Amino acid sequence: MIYEYQKDEYTISTDKTKLQFDVIHGFLSTSYWSPNIPMEIVKRAAEHSTTFGIYKNSLPIGESWGGASQVGYARIISDYATFAYLADVFVLESERGKGISKWLMECITQQPDLQGLRRWMLATRDAHGLYAQFGFTPLDNPDIMMQIARPNIYNE
Repeated sequence: MIYEYQKDEYTISTDKTKLQFDVIHGFLSTSYWSPNIPMEIVKRAAEHSTTFGIYKNSLPIGESWGGASQVGYARIISDYATFAYLADVFVLESERGKGISKWLMECITQQPDLQGLRRWMLATRDAHGLYAQFGFTPLDNPDIMMQIARPNIYNE
């Protein structure tokens, strides 16, 4: 199911046909968490996730969708029963400080398909304050968590 949310001049949509991969790849390929990520990987990750595109409407609401430019993104990897992982969250620099990331998190955490999950996870280096507003906390017992981490995989 596709969900869309409107606020002021912005739209958040889960419609993958509206994603502007040049914007998404442009940001992610220079981010600290996925430097040099290939476009093919960005597209495949989106294909297998629930995606949330954030669009700034340059035309009045109700006009052609072509008047909107993507200014942010997030994706959820989930079984929709017990677990969700939040990844690749960003808002372009030009749109920061307007409450868009908080609104994005409200839309994500209130999405009907993602209710009643036992565990949500994410990794962040610099946005702890944002995520704490939505119930995220440091791991209760980090000693029970394990990972395989390949931070330079796209540089090999």
